[in-house]
Amino acid sequence: MAEPLSNGAAYQSVPESYVFPEQKRPGSSPCSAAAIPVVDLGGDDHGKIVEQIIDAGREFGFFQVVNHGVADEVMREMMSSAEEFFMLPTEEKMVHYSTDSKKLPRFHSSVGNDQEKVLYWRDCLKLGCYPFHQFRQQWPEKPAGLRAALEAYTTAVRAVALRLLQLTAAGLGINEGHFEGELSAGPVLMNVNHYVPCPDPSLTLGLAPHCDPNLVTLLMENGVSGLQVLHGGGWVDVEPLPGALIVNFGHQMEVISNGGVRSGEHRVVTNARAARTSVATFVMPEMCCAVAPAPELVPDGEPPLSRPYTYEEFVGVYTSETGDRAAVLAHFQNKH
Repeated sequence: MAEPLSNGAAYQSVPESYVFPEQKRPGSSPCSAAAIPVVDLGGDDHGKIVEQIIDAGREFGFFQVVNHGVADEVMREMMSSAEEFFMLPTEEKMVHYSTDSKKLPRFHSSVGNDQEKVLYWRDCLKLGCYPFHQFRQQWPEKPAGLRAALEAYTTAVRAVALRLLQLTAAGLGINEGHFEGELSAGPVLMNVNHYVPCPDPSLTLGLAPHCDPNLVTLLMENGVSGLQVLHGGGWVDVEPLPGALIVNFGHQMEVISNGGVRSGEHRVVTNARAARTSVATFVMPEMCCAVAPAPELVPDGEPPLSRPYTYEEFVGVYTSETGDRAAVLAHFQNKH
């Protein structure tokens, strides 16, 4: 059982179990000077907003949104409750500890399984959030404000996600309601991530390079950098704007758009100066949902890029391939 990093210790050096082989360390791959786009959802020009989302999705699979409608107070309460959770005494956090990836709520370190050769510099609280009647009673009772903050934040951020899905559908040239129903009706899950200050960020990673398996992810950060996006063979630092939400498309969006937009590959590097907390909210299909490229997006006479599958099948493959982008997508490439 991995001792959580947020146990109150001040680390003077990186423990051996967190030190990556040289070729996997963050400095072994090039950086990029690009910046992910910012989309103002409060603008009057609907066509421009749609165009910016698709352009960002095509180039990065990532963008930040401002004027998104989630109240500052709702975001502040969620972040402060999240940070407070990781400051709880270790024994109070460990009530929720598990290596069972299907358990909710679940507190764990690294990615939380017993087969890991090298650990990631991360603690995580995974929560089921929506539908509320399904998950509300499972939410941690401590800290005291967490439950109220979770409900308000989930309500608001889910509404932003559904609006973004409508705008994305419009930009792709398909029915604006294409992503409604089963494609976005799976449970809304949340990873509350915490990365304590790391004495030597060159030796370790917070999270490995991966694309999210779901449809769309909305991320709130506490202003400490660490998220990086792959772009043109180099890693781009994401500098979170105050009050912004960071959006990335998952694998399902790349498949449904027939490659029109991409799932953004990203990783997390550690920070020597400050603790980083992030709240990632995942919108996904129902497990039984059939996923396939939208027929309107497949050129006449050409096969779709992906074969049809159920989301449950996809999650199984994603798990067995530990999120490796190329390996996952190879399973679903159309062989015709």
